[in-house]
Amino acid sequence: KWQKSSSGDTYEVINPATEEVIGKASKANKEDIQHALQSAERGLKIWKNTTPWERAKIIRKISELIRKKTDILSKWLTLEVGKPISEGPGEVGGAADIFEWNSEETKRIFGEINQSRFPNARINVIYQPVGVVAALIPWNFPIVLASRKISTALAAGCSVIVKPDIITPGSVMELVDICKEAGVPPGVVNLLSGDPSFVSSELIKSDIIKKISITGSTRVGKLILKQAADKVQRVTMELSGHSPFIVFDDVDLNKVTDMAISAKFRNNGQVCISPNRFYIHESKKSEFTKLMVEKTKKLKMGNGMEKDTLLGPLTTKQRLEGVEKLVEKTINEGGKLLTGGKRAANFNKGFFFEPTIFDEIKDNFTIMKEEPFGPIVPILSFKSYDEVIKRANNNDLGLCSYVYTTDLKKANLASEELETGCVAVNTPAVAVAEAPFGGIKQTGYGREGGSMAIKDYLNIKYTHIAIY
Repeated sequence: KWQKSSSGDTYEVINPATEEVIGKASKANKEDIQHALQSAERGLKIWKNTTPWERAKIIRKISELIRKKTDILSKWLTLEVGKPISEGPGEVGGAADIFEWNSEETKRIFGEINQSRFPNARINVIYQPVGVVAALIPWNFPIVLASRKISTALAAGCSVIVKPDIITPGSVMELVDICKEAGVPPGVVNLLSGDPSFVSSELIKSDIIKKISITGSTRVGKLILKQAADKVQRVTMELSGHSPFIVFDDVDLNKVTDMAISAKFRNNGQVCISPNRFYIHESKKSEFTKLMVEKTKKLKMGNGMEKDTLLGPLTTKQRLEGVEKLVEKTINEGGKLLTGGKRAANFNKGFFFEPTIFDEIKDNFTIMKEEPFGPIVPILSFKSYDEVIKRANNNDLGLCSYVYTTDLKKANLASEELETGCVAVNTPAVAVAEAPFGGIKQTGYGREGGSMAIKDYLNIKYTHIAIY
């Protein structure tokens, strides 16, 4: 049941387009966190003993309810994140797909029976729920990222405590309400709103938490990992990204720039897999740049609730100031500003920043190492295949890469040689329910989605049985 913090403390949730207070959310304290932990522990006993087929029915019901409530969930995303209402159904549909996928995975947690080296013995391997999961949710895609963690935990037979960011509690609360409506037993899905670092730290300190799943920055991921080490808790981390976008000389640039616009400016660039380093073959760079500038200038910016808005505000004042500083630094380092580069002048309120394109960028610029997490397009050129792969891989982060070519050899080799967990070839689509999503290097480890993700929520038990 929904309840106020035992202290009565609350915090304000802000609409980034208007800077108005949407409402107030309860701020969890130590007592509230202990109640949630005890609730999740009780819920685990119920859920891990619920048959896979029954779990599957309930998880499938969540998927169906999400689809029925697309309009409500989309509105939450616009009010809290600021993204255009037209983008909402895509995120909500993705969340529904993830629950549907995991409803089916629930019934396919297969063990093994192996022959032993001893003639009178057998080896049995089974999978069991890891236990109570702490799911730490960021603000940029709160519904789809919460869905990845909740649905996989439920499929594995785990209970879960969800911690949304203070920026987007309402979106995740609506999702948790749907879980309840679908018939998830009490204590199986829990939510704590409040200060992210405090709530996360208190959860990780508990012996009840057996697994942590976090989507967030590399800096925060490292802090979480250090805390989890004390309890040897299992951790899945999807952290920062700095995706290269490589365009070879054999493509239709009109199509490729459309895909670049779609991938880059979705949620105003506040996406872990947003393309951030645009490497264009030297013979195509001038034309690519011209098309990008023309198309970017046509994007309508405004309140996400308004019809035809394609670019909403950045989600927070802090993000606005961060993007502003990075643009200023890029100019100071020698970048040539082609369009944008400043706060949108025609808005009296809201965290609006113009979509920005730079030319004459060099590999040693700050923007080539620091994740922009905003609507900034730095364009560079390259001469050869080997050169661009080497430059693209020269980064500590390894979440996603984009490759555009009609050459089958280049496409296959690039997808194998790029040091990222995901590669998109001739498409802007990356995160889908049926594929394992995640990164390498300092982007973290573990996967969400696909048939592999559920294993991160299960313990392997092997039993050696002698037959007398």
